Amino acid sequence: MNILHLSDLHFGPRHWDGDDEILLEKINSYPADVVIDTGDTTTDGRECEYAEVRRFLDNINCEHFVAVIGNHDKRNLTGHELFKEYVYNPQVIFPSSHRQTQKPKLFLDRKITKLKENFTDVNFLEILTIDGKKVLFIGIDNTLVFSDYGFVEESILCTIEEKLRGMTYDLALLLTHYPLLGTNMELFMNSRRLIDFVNSQKIEFVFCGHDHCLRLENTYDLYANHRFYHFMCGTTSSANTCWDDNMFLYYENIGDEDFHLYVIRLLHKDGRLEFKEEKIR
Repeated sequence: MNILHLSDLHFGPRHWDGDDEILLEKINSYPADVVIDTGDTTTDGRECEYAEVRRFLDNINCEHFVAVIGNHDKRNLTGHELFKEYVYNPQVIFPSSHRQTQKPKLFLDRKITKLKENFTDVNFLEILTIDGKKVLFIGIDNTLVFSDYGFVEESILCTIEEKLRGMTYDLALLLTHYPLLGTNMELFMNSRRLIDFVNSQKIEFVFCGHDHCLRLENTYDLYANHRFYHFMCGTTSSANTCWDDNMFLYYENIGDEDFHLYVIRLLHKDGRLEFKEEKIR
């Protein structure tokens, strides 16, 4: 199975000013079985930005696409609705007990907001059959409405753990926006809980973004006796700062012995993109 990993496209003011056709041509040159996106597809969660995202995604030539929402995608009260309308619309998992939730603004007052959906998280479990294998994509929403801090809701994780006990699959992959490990992990307030989830469920591959920098790690927990890869993709074509890691990642034969990992760097020059490919393993 081959995966192409995008993150932090930031359509809107932070998206690069060049021609996206160049970027799409490069993305489509990789024979990906599934394209994943780990959040912040927009800058301010506005509908016009989401519409740009949709036009971009419609030009990616891949059968399967899976995405999680980012903190910038929740910059307004309709962000979660627009994400499901324009980017990715999974079967959302709700907490088993609404009274015991701790995540701020997890439920909005529908009488005040006039929203169709007052539940702001986008968590999901989706199984895709790829190369004869049942691959489980676990999407964990660790973002907050109107906030740059991350938080994962305990009751939702418990619900997901219950559902996983009744599921069969060959490979499980976790997608989330805030990194479990890395430079800004203090922003993810209860990251330890999600790390414990990864170890207890024996998840081998974790994909994330947010930091706009590249971190590729293979960590081993001696107590849990479990090792997992932690892939933090930089930003795919953001124009936010000059020190961003502008890039995307390509995973070839992930989960197999002949697994290879490629970093494709995006170099902005005179309004154009140039690419530099690095084989990491």
